[in-house]
Amino acid sequence: MNIVILGAGTVGSSIADQLCSSHHSVTVVDADPERVRTINEKYDVRAITGSASQSSVLFQAGMLGADLCLAVTGVDEVNIVAASMARKMGARRSVARVYGPVFRDLSTFDYQQHFGIDRLLSLEHLTAMELARCIRNPGSVVVEQFARGGLEVLELIIGQPGKATQVPIRQIEFPPNVRLGTIQRANRMWIASAEDQLEVGDRITVFSGPEHIAAIRTLFKIEKTMPKRVVIAGGGETGLHLARMLERESFKVMLIEKDKERCQVLAGMLESTSVVNDDATMREVLEEERVESADFFVASTGDDESNMMLSVGAKDVGAKKVLAVIGRPDYSRIIERIGIDIAVSERAAMSKQINAFLNDGNLLSRAKLPGGLISVLEVDVAEGAAGTLAPLAEVGLPDRCLVAAIIRQDAVYVPGAEDQVVAGDIAILIVEEDVIAAAVSFFS
Repeated sequence: MNIVILGAGTVGSSIADQLCSSHHSVTVVDADPERVRTINEKYDVRAITGSASQSSVLFQAGMLGADLCLAVTGVDEVNIVAASMARKMGARRSVARVYGPVFRDLSTFDYQQHFGIDRLLSLEHLTAMELARCIRNPGSVVVEQFARGGLEVLELIIGQPGKATQVPIRQIEFPPNVRLGTIQRANRMWIASAEDQLEVGDRITVFSGPEHIAAIRTLFKIEKTMPKRVVIAGGGETGLHLARMLERESFKVMLIEKDKERCQVLAGMLESTSVVNDDATMREVLEEERVESADFFVASTGDDESNMMLSVGAKDVGAKKVLAVIGRPDYSRIIERIGIDIAVSERAAMSKQINAFLNDGNLLSRAKLPGGLISVLEVDVAEGAAGTLAPLAEVGLPDRCLVAAIIRQDAVYVPGAEDQVVAGDIAILIVEEDVIAAAVSFFS
């Protein structure tokens, strides 16, 4: 694929390394001549010095024939403008990295839709999602998000008999806009059908809006546990995103941030999280805030060395499990020695997301479910595609393919048998690996 990266900083360089290793044709643009020289010497890329928001520079970078444009400079506004320009110039797909939460807040303005960008990507949000996966009750784990968080894929383990077990799935009264996707029993995993029956011990994936998580827990008899206590050190965007995710699920969250003004901002943005203005690197602060009673301690200050020091301190006072955001891959051995239980890498989170964009044609993204035998696809439905010619009950979907949800004009809904996919929709498909090509072709 022909890929243009706008920005040769830490993120841009990491992406260039990843893409070059996969033998893609990569062009990198940056306004700093020294960065351009460095990345040109280090990787097999075409490097250009210039402004990412200047049309002549974008044309020089080959935007007309680009399969993917990744705008990852250090300035949100530049990324949004550049990604929008790239799309208008002919790039098949464009992605902009944003830091400020205002750009992803749909309640105020839809920047993604207005500027015609395929995806606004927050590295901090992706990192927070990885942290949240490690913290949540294993009986309910969000494994993916689609439609800008409007649709989540949850993995659940059925712990006890109930009204959702020992009856055909078609008889289960699901909450609105909820779809059962897959069933894993013993060593076998398959796409759920209307006649399947669930059993205690089954591991299932469920597609749902975040507002239905509590109802799903009740339906599938997921045992409620005592709210776990989580202490987050660092009130940057990663810490904020993580606190928001956890407080929505009734965790007892404390966020420690040493900047007083930032604490005031955080307190206004969080609902039930306790925001503490103090320095978590000091042992007496950890003791005073009873970190020894925390089920999880998360170090997310934005600095690797500080996070490692915080982790050592938290372990020393008795935190049960310590998680840290660590960016540098060469710290992996040190992490094991100092007792960090889980290290989450911002680069790894970004790498996973970028891989989802490396698809041809109308396949927008692809994510493998746990187990690796079944994938969730986002497919842009084309005019005249076979999948648009009749309602789902009659259209003749490929075997081992299920339409889990449809995104239409930014609204997400789970279709019924009488619903019909139309051109311009984004279809969320659950498919087995060997029928991906047939499923994508069906909507092309």
